[in-house]
Amino acid sequence: MGLASDSPASFPFSTAKLAASPRFCNPISRRIFSDVAGDLTVSVDGQSFLLHKFPLVSRCGRIRRMVAESKDPDLSKLELVNVPGGALAFELAAKFCYGSNFEINTVNVAHLRCIAEYLEMTEEYQEENLIVRTETYLNEIVVKNLDKSLEVLCACDGLDPTVEDVGLVDMCVDAIAINASKEQLVSGLAHLECDVGSGKLRMHCQDWWVEDLSALRIDYYQRVIVAMRRTGVRPESIGTSIVHYAQTALKGIERRHVWDSGPLVGDNQRVIVETLIDLLATEKITSVTLSFLFGMLRMAIEVDAGLDYRIEVEKRIGLQLEMASLDDLLIPATQTSDSMFDVDTVHRILVNFLQRIEEDDSGNLSPCGYESDDGLKSPSHSSVLKVGRLMDGYLAEIAPDPYLKLQKFMALIELLPDYARIVDDGLYRAIDIYLKAHPSLTESECKKVCKLIDCQKLSQDASSHAAQNDRLPIQTVVRVLYFEQLRLKSTVSSTTPHTTSLGGDGCGGSLSQRMMMTGGSGVASS
Repeated sequence: MGLASDSPASFPFSTAKLAASPRFCNPISRRIFSDVAGDLTVSVDGQSFLLHKFPLVSRCGRIRRMVAESKDPDLSKLELVNVPGGALAFELAAKFCYGSNFEINTVNVAHLRCIAEYLEMTEEYQEENLIVRTETYLNEIVVKNLDKSLEVLCACDGLDPTVEDVGLVDMCVDAIAINASKEQLVSGLAHLECDVGSGKLRMHCQDWWVEDLSALRIDYYQRVIVAMRRTGVRPESIGTSIVHYAQTALKGIERRHVWDSGPLVGDNQRVIVETLIDLLATEKITSVTLSFLFGMLRMAIEVDAGLDYRIEVEKRIGLQLEMASLDDLLIPATQTSDSMFDVDTVHRILVNFLQRIEEDDSGNLSPCGYESDDGLKSPSHSSVLKVGRLMDGYLAEIAPDPYLKLQKFMALIELLPDYARIVDDGLYRAIDIYLKAHPSLTESECKKVCKLIDCQKLSQDASSHAAQNDRLPIQTVVRVLYFEQLRLKSTVSSTTPHTTSLGGDGCGGSLSQRMMMTGGSGVASS
């Protein structure tokens, strides 16, 4: 609360002197008004300021108009509503009207510019009024400096809508983008000198602003990134900035574990996640890591982001799924689901990956998908093999879930082409785990899922295990034994060329016993 007094020492405003910044001081007016009792009480946000009409109406168009339009010729009270910056900003404006000594700096210039606009402190009422003073500071000091522009933009928070109306946000956003682009252009040589260590060292040498941008509220940050793209800031710098912002605003995004559901989050975090995903949509794939994308996907699920946003992240993950780890795929299901894992999300990611492979390999792979016309395996085939092994591990992890439906389990298996697996040992293991965890499956269901195993692609160890596995349908066991017999026959033929048939117990004791139990060695039909 500001109170006028006859004593100069108790003048209502601070007069602390700060160097190297514009100051406003009019000792004559201060001396005059310190000897005169205040005649106008101004109320702002519940705080009252006992002031004098003359210095206010001489500089503030709004207060002059309110006094002039008042029906009370001896008006002594005014209430100002919706004041940008509140009582603190008004106090600074009043100091300016009184000629009190204070500085304009990056912390208060946004508040001063907005309160000056609100009070209509234009040149119409007095030269060198507060609007001109703040604009001069902004144009001559702030916009030429990236650091100061960032500080002012941070200070704009809470000054809506006035700060937008006066164009201060746009001014700072453009200044940040332009200065960042200039820094990257002029620091090429310095970059080469600094780039002797890791990429992290390079970021610290050149893109120091990455960390500072994380202090911005999300809508300001989005506008800065869009402006940076427009001015030519490098995509990798923008990608680094997005990652840092997410790690700051969404704590622990890359440290979330399967059962770490975390606290419930509000609308603000949903807006942050959705905005960052929007920004990622136009970034190059190499600008962010796969683990970060999975972290964003988990957060999108947790904050219940729109499906379009989740699908966008899933597409980006699908573009590099072969680089994922098993832990990445173990996405916990939502609390409304009975299942332990979010299988639908992984299914969509796998679809995106296979669509990418189709596009990459159109015209390059032979019909079987193994080789290109020159006889060499394509890079995409190598990626498919990696994903095949990854999915077998994933299937084995989710198989014990008692609530995992057979249809979902089989759908994941059927998505991958035959050439995704050189051997089916991993698939056999996953199916065996599923059968063990779901003893209530009907015989028909067991047959259906076991038909997905290519018994010809089982290793000898897996075949031996399958031949004695009581959980498998008898038809599957027969197929396993049949192909194991063919394998043994081929082995014997290659070592003893004159042998034309398998002898006595060539299949091994246990296999022969199972063969006899099945009533023959032919491949049984399903």
